[in-house]
Amino acid sequence: MFIKPDYNLKNIYEINFEELKRQGIKCIMFDLDSTVMRSKSATFEPETINWFNTFINDFEVAIISNNPNKDYIENASKLAPCRVIGHAKKPNPEVAKKYLDEVGIKPEQAVMVGDRPLTDILVGKRLGSKTILVGSINPSENLLTKLVRALERSTIKR
Repeated sequence: MFIKPDYNLKNIYEINFEELKRQGIKCIMFDLDSTVMRSKSATFEPETINWFNTFINDFEVAIISNNPNKDYIENASKLAPCRVIGHAKKPNPEVAKKYLDEVGIKPEQAVMVGDRPLTDILVGKRLGSKTILVGSINPSENLLTKLVRALERSTIKR
């Protein structure tokens, strides 16, 4: 199976929000670990919070994570400038669809941003949303994580 993200960027900081607005995007859903927060770090970099503040007023924004740890998600929620939803079970689109229904946004008006093709990008595709694949926010990931990421990216159709 091949998955083709609508955009394949180096990192979250390369997202063109003006272009998303021109395309009618009203909602941005982000993955948490390795996308907007270093994996399992439970903290956002100041640069990332400042970056969120450049677009948060222009879009409905949420972080949708597969992490099932309630305490971890609650801590991320206290630090994040937007809603954080855990235990999403991506690529199952049920949790993301429920969120979009709650905020009154159609899937085609949303974009899913994440670092994993087989969870983040696939859930966006299954929803009917635009997708943005980004590299990890952590440039110094361990070797096993880099290997898994490389294998998973072999599913991307260029």
